[in-house]
Amino acid sequence: MKYVRYILIGMLFGIVMYKSQAVSWYRIYEMFRFEAFHMYGIIGTAVTLGLLITQGIKRFKLKSWKGVPIQFAPKNKSITRYLFGGIIFGLGWALAGACPGPMYVLVGSGEFAVLIVIGGALLGTLAYGMLRKHLPH
Repeated sequence: MKYVRYILIGMLFGIVMYKSQAVSWYRIYEMFRFEAFHMYGIIGTAVTLGLLITQGIKRFKLKSWKGVPIQFAPKNKSITRYLFGGIIFGLGWALAGACPGPMYVLVGSGEFAVLIVIGGALLGTLAYGMLRKHLPH
């Protein structure tokens, strides 16, 4: 019962992703070929909202549902980690036709072949975890 709100938020996220066609392989294909603005509009809206919400949390010192102040830890800003991470993420997204969030939405919509992609993503995460101490951070 404690996690019902998270399940409901996840269901709402899935419905919005599906109805906005953000999980459509064809829409992703259009985006990577620079043929349509659809996905760039969705991503741009998400980034803008995330920025505004984050700044609002910082400015007004908002608290979580449990009353704990929300704090943001500073991150190491190195170009290589974001450049290589972005390239790897983008290549995986282009090859699979879906990024991590929509992969689960696709499974929920009956596209069970995406389970292979999810398995590959989990193996990639495991490989990163095993190699992390040897990678430049």
